[in-house]
Amino acid sequence: MLKIYNCIAYAHDLKLVVLAAIVCVLASLAAINLLHHARKSQGQMRNGWLAVSAISTGFGIWATHFVAMLAFTPGIPSGYNIALTALSLVAAILLTFAGLAVALIPNWRHGPWLGGAIVAGGIAAMHYTGMAAFEVEGTILWDPVLVATSIVLGAAIGAIALPVGLHGPQQKWKFGGALLLTLAIVSHHFTAMGAVSIIPDPTRQISPSALPAGWLALGVAAASFVIIGLALAAAMLDLRDRRRSELEVDRMRDLANASVEGLVVCDGETIVHVNTSFATLAGLSPAELIGTRLDGCFPDRTARAALMSSSGQPVETAVRQADGTMAPVELILRPIDFAGKPHHVVAVRDLQARKQAEQHIHYLAHHDALTSLPNRSHFNARIDQEIAALGKGERLAVLCLDLDRFKEVNDLFGHAAGDAVLQAAAARVSALLSERQMMARLGGDEFAILMPGIANPSAAGGLAESVLETLRVTGDVPEINGISSSIGIALCPDDATDRHALLTHADTALYRAKSEGRNTYRFFEANMGSEVRQRRLLEHDLRLAITRNEMRLVYQPQGDIESHTITGFEALLRWEHPARGAVSPAVFIPIAEETGAILDIGNWVLKTACREAASWTRPLTIAVNVSAVQLYHAEFARELHQLLLETGLPPRRLEIEITETALVRDFDRALATLRQIKALGVRIAMDDFGTGYSSLSNLRAFPFDKIKIDGSFIKQVNSNDQAATIVRAVLGLGRGLGLPVLAEGVETDAELKFLQREQCDEAQGYLLGRPAAISTFRHLTHGDVAAQTADVPRALAKAG
Repeated sequence: MLKIYNCIAYAHDLKLVVLAAIVCVLASLAAINLLHHARKSQGQMRNGWLAVSAISTGFGIWATHFVAMLAFTPGIPSGYNIALTALSLVAAILLTFAGLAVALIPNWRHGPWLGGAIVAGGIAAMHYTGMAAFEVEGTILWDPVLVATSIVLGAAIGAIALPVGLHGPQQKWKFGGALLLTLAIVSHHFTAMGAVSIIPDPTRQISPSALPAGWLALGVAAASFVIIGLALAAAMLDLRDRRRSELEVDRMRDLANASVEGLVVCDGETIVHVNTSFATLAGLSPAELIGTRLDGCFPDRTARAALMSSSGQPVETAVRQADGTMAPVELILRPIDFAGKPHHVVAVRDLQARKQAEQHIHYLAHHDALTSLPNRSHFNARIDQEIAALGKGERLAVLCLDLDRFKEVNDLFGHAAGDAVLQAAAARVSALLSERQMMARLGGDEFAILMPGIANPSAAGGLAESVLETLRVTGDVPEINGISSSIGIALCPDDATDRHALLTHADTALYRAKSEGRNTYRFFEANMGSEVRQRRLLEHDLRLAITRNEMRLVYQPQGDIESHTITGFEALLRWEHPARGAVSPAVFIPIAEETGAILDIGNWVLKTACREAASWTRPLTIAVNVSAVQLYHAEFARELHQLLLETGLPPRRLEIEITETALVRDFDRALATLRQIKALGVRIAMDDFGTGYSSLSNLRAFPFDKIKIDGSFIKQVNSNDQAATIVRAVLGLGRGLGLPVLAEGVETDAELKFLQREQCDEAQGYLLGRPAAISTFRHLTHGDVAAQTADVPRALAKAG
């Protein structure tokens, strides 16, 4: 009895055994490579590649078996049944096709395992069908244990072979799968051959139709050529795919590197490729990043989990840079086919610039752009926060302040200088504050200071004094020198318990400080509220007084003392309030100058007075007071020229009256404006001389045409020797400079006679005529004969 496993080493041609193994390996490699092409194909093309791969595997199984059988020489006549031999090949091909088809079922992770087991079943079916085709002069006996072992061994190894071979496109997986498939075929074959025993029996004859071993060799050779051809075709296809994959990878790398955003290609959570943008962001080279895990770049576990679970949805997190710092980024994950295998690509958008812009926008929303101080909304939120946190027995103070005469800075020096003043004031005051205290710019030149946690009101008063003192200091900003501030203080909970009331009370106290001389501070008192409300109502009504036709002009005559004739009139402004009645100019003119309403009011006065004077038949002069705010307005001279053209009044008949205090604020600018006015032919008079600086240098430098002595000196000229001396000195000064002098406030004959003795040029006052509507003086403005000054009172009495 012949035992096959006993004669494998002695009754087998080992060269043919090696050849069988080589054929099996070639067939397995071709099968795995072709199977990869089938997986990437669709429809009929996939079925075609499956068929080719099944043919390669089936021929490999069949050829391995029969080459090994040719290598076996039992020493007794043998042959092969043609039908069963062909059937064994068909069985191998069909079962292999079925197994490969199952392995390629989409989205079924168990498919490759089950498909490998079916292929192993094809190996067994082919082998035992092939052995059934083996005819020999003897009896063939089978060992059932080894038969079962061969089937189980082939199924187990075959079930592993396809999952390994299909795991990835890399060559290591393909070679591993091919070697396992080869091992499944070879192990099954030789284990199954070990189960065979042959008992020679001369009585058993070989069928005449049995295929001799020589002819079988030709068939095996043909099958081997088919296998080699398929293996070469598979190798060429694999090489082509590899080149195409490399080109795709290169093209993808170029496209990725051209992207501004960072790109990270991942296999699971392992990084397999990055572009230069992400490498730059991370501060590492691409080689240092490839092969690392995502958690090394993005340590936030929650963000990574959200990224992996929500494809296409942006996730904000931070990337760890080379120096250990974290930079804000936005991640978006999408699936991608990379190198023939599903991967994920993560788009990494650098958020540093956006975060900085958001922070800047947030800063601008809560801070003043000019001074960098907190703005009103920020200040209000902080007050609310501090009031809510106020404990029992605790106080907080709010100081409202603005810069005195700040508008004049803008008018005199321009808005750039005004901005510099605001910045300097903010810097100086902020330097006085503690960490918990806060200064804000509420608008214009209005500021506020929050003082939480003060023990008593004196602490707020002490800070107010420090603020006033620091603003008085001469600094590097020339425009701020001499700038003062007025401050109003309100306390919580003493004066109010809510923000709105607290700020209102502090603002009320600020108005009191301004009305009481400026450059000081005042605490809120309950009786201040009505006064401030009245003042604000007055400001509101003043702005509407012209449009409501509440303003009017009255005129007071001016006479030549020597010729006893009327030379002109001074236009005086009156406001008849519908509820308050007559409002004194001493009350509303300062308010108009402070609020800027004086520009519109002054323009209306000039236009009305010039239009009236232009209608007179006698060429009398018209004198109009001009505020310092008007004088320093950049367009004043041009607008005055335009007004003269519109009204038709000759410039020589207009006299502009300016107080000396208006000249000292900006000597050069005032001089330039007065020279422009003088060039128009308009006369210029210094008003209220003696009550201001009474500077001789101003009389010499500025182009004045007249000096007006204030009426307070004229009233005391008969009873006060010092007043008489001052008047004589001014009259002598006028004669010396060649400037006519006009005395205001002349009310008695004695005062007029004194002026006549001292050779005063002109007079104005109740003695000549009280301020009245111009119609009262029609006989003077339209008469044919000049009226004497002594006749004026009697004429007015008759008119009354």
